[in-house]
Amino acid sequence: MPEQALREKIIAALKTVQDPDLHKDIVSLGFVKNINIDGGKVRFDVELTTPACPVKEQLRHECLSKVQALDGVDHVDVNMTAVVRSSESNKPVLPGVKNIIAVASGKGGVGKSTVSANLALALQMAGARVGLVDADIYGPSIPRMLGIPITSPKGGPDNKIYPLEKYGMKVISAAFLAKEGQPLMLRGPMLGGIIQQFLQNVDWGELDYLIIDLPPGTGDVQMTLTQRAPLSGAVVVTTPQEVSLIDAEKGVKMFFQVKVPVLGIVENMSYFICDGCDKKHTIFKSGGGKTLAERSNVPFLGEVPLVSQVVESGDNGCPIVMSDPDSPVGKAYRELAGKMAAQLSIAQAAGEKAETTFELAWKS
Repeated sequence: MPEQALREKIIAALKTVQDPDLHKDIVSLGFVKNINIDGGKVRFDVELTTPACPVKEQLRHECLSKVQALDGVDHVDVNMTAVVRSSESNKPVLPGVKNIIAVASGKGGVGKSTVSANLALALQMAGARVGLVDADIYGPSIPRMLGIPITSPKGGPDNKIYPLEKYGMKVISAAFLAKEGQPLMLRGPMLGGIIQQFLQNVDWGELDYLIIDLPPGTGDVQMTLTQRAPLSGAVVVTTPQEVSLIDAEKGVKMFFQVKVPVLGIVENMSYFICDGCDKKHTIFKSGGGKTLAERSNVPFLGEVPLVSQVVESGDNGCPIVMSDPDSPVGKAYRELAGKMAAQLSIAQAAGEKAETTFELAWKS
């Protein structure tokens, strides 16, 4: 069969492969690249929008089987790659950072920082370039969770600050601004100044995702962030009980009000499985996160069980997604990271803009 005729058949076959999240075929989406034909041997790339794509293997298998079934094809090699798309609104503030994602909660004690650290690491382990901002000014815990000693970051020209690095991630935290064990006693306007420094004075370099671990609530830090940082999206963490859900809903509404896409709800501490039994014990009720997601018309990213390994891993400076990635909790975090990245791609494909200037949102 002539090479051009086979190429057209390959493209036609790949047009029947649909991305289940974006609801278009992978040829129209521009995912198929570098088709190479050598006799009966066919090789091509499928370039996804995130290395953490949750349907990567599904797409690879479908491409492989459909092209392999064509007459004249003896062998197929599908190379899965990814290039993370940039949220256009990020360029003026952080030109090297493609996407900024806030992780928030309505109240403290729901495990938001644990979720932030594990989600960031899951993205990094999937092959993305990731940075993590610990913006919980009064209760910074990310350095302990990642095993980073409390030390002042190095400075550079033009008042630039170089973030510390751990597990391949770039990290900055309010904990680095004081001696270990000393509290940061700051008034409201000073909080905004610190957040602005974390965003504009830190030399982040080139990043696919910058994850920001927010303090609980809807106060000074949150407002400064939504005014100054072009957020690509937000993730809201809750636990199943009603008290947590009431406050989490306030967080969702805050992001709605400032025009930030809510990428989804994470229900932490969803259930507990005791040693020696497979029964799920719902200590804090069940289904609250999913109900909140449905009520708010936002995606439900999933449940994270309550296990002692998560606490031990955080205390030891090696989050569970790295210390035990194949455990039920490790898998849950990796799935959450993939779903979050997929929702961001969906928002970008739909043309959603993260217009995060509070004054503009208020006027509209």
